[in-house]
Amino acid sequence: MHLAVTGDQSVDIRSGKRDVLVDGHVEKGFEYVREQFERNFRERGEQGAACAIYHQGERVVDLWGGTQCEDSQVAWSPETLTLCFSVTKGMAAAALAVAHSQSLFELDQTVATYWPEFAKQGKEQITVRQLLSHQAGLVTTGRPLEADQLADQDGLAEILQNQRPLWEPGSRHGYHTLTLGWYQSELLRRIDPLGRSIGVFFQQEIAERLGIEFYIGLPRHISLGRLSTIQGFHRYEMLGHLHELPPMMVLSGILPNSLVSKSIRTLKINNPAEIGSEKYRHLEIPSANGFGQAIAVAKVYEVLARGGKELGLRSETYRELIAPPTTPRDGNYDAILKMDTSYQFGFSRPSRGMPFGSDSTAFGCPGAGGSFGMADPSHRAGFAYITNKMGFRLSDDPREKAVRDAFYECIGANAQQRQIA
Repeated sequence: MHLAVTGDQSVDIRSGKRDVLVDGHVEKGFEYVREQFERNFRERGEQGAACAIYHQGERVVDLWGGTQCEDSQVAWSPETLTLCFSVTKGMAAAALAVAHSQSLFELDQTVATYWPEFAKQGKEQITVRQLLSHQAGLVTTGRPLEADQLADQDGLAEILQNQRPLWEPGSRHGYHTLTLGWYQSELLRRIDPLGRSIGVFFQQEIAERLGIEFYIGLPRHISLGRLSTIQGFHRYEMLGHLHELPPMMVLSGILPNSLVSKSIRTLKINNPAEIGSEKYRHLEIPSANGFGQAIAVAKVYEVLARGGKELGLRSETYRELIAPPTTPRDGNYDAILKMDTSYQFGFSRPSRGMPFGSDSTAFGCPGAGGSFGMADPSHRAGFAYITNKMGFRLSDDPREKAVRDAFYECIGANAQQRQIA
């Protein structure tokens, strides 16, 4: 049974043997977004999810539905926090953008300028821009790290600075699956006058300023009853989804000495959802273990899309966020993901392998399983979709994409109506 709704009403959707509650708010003219969000539960197998969109400075969509856990009837609520996987990379990148606006670093300076020990193992010429663009070749930690090693920030820094690039920096790029966030955090610790890690910096300089809930590493005072849990999958299950994933990435991941294998074996896990387990959830894994709400991710991107005034962004920083990315010498073929990608300032940018946004100025980050967040400066929009049922696509998960496409259809329809009026 499907009940049509508008405004702030809720709706019960008959899905299999249970009713799924969808709640929240959409502004007039964006009802189609809600329709597609509801269809995710009726037709696309969604379990629990939230979607939020800001447009032209207004919150036009704030929806949630389903349950917090697969085997639970606890409904998703506005208080639910969810593991967002690599959507976290966008929040970490936002922290670096704020640091850049505080004149704490320059993109074309070498990382070693701020972190002298980083120069070991042939890394002395790697620039901050190259590091944040996944061009440094530092995709591994040499061996899988234990939780106690992640908790020791000084020890982790020593492990990171002793790594040797696996390709000539600047010659190519490859997704730094987990390592990018740790390098970002140590760089920030070196340049921040207070020596804050990226998780602390994000809380104090972004989350508290905007009044949002998103954490890079979950604080221990947060009630576990608020957490949405994710089952995930064993990485070998990806072999059954070669039609959804880049086949060469999956097949390369089987080979223990491949770049792909090295990039994902930085933690002792076989299931990506283990990043949200008790063992890791309280530690900072800035590329992967952010816990938060869709409304928080959308708000950060909306503020950045409008120039970042609320966060004190300088115009120079904003221009870097929307500027054409620096293309590696050997082109945009990703050495890890095995498809064309584009990166700048820690964000993913629209590419042939990962199209999003209305034009080339868009920036964001997808997360494993189907979550996604992005800024669309041309429409002054921030978008976020987060889910607790993992799919296998790297981007354009059918659930998320249906909602995102509906948003753009609404923008077009609303513009057309204004012209007629």
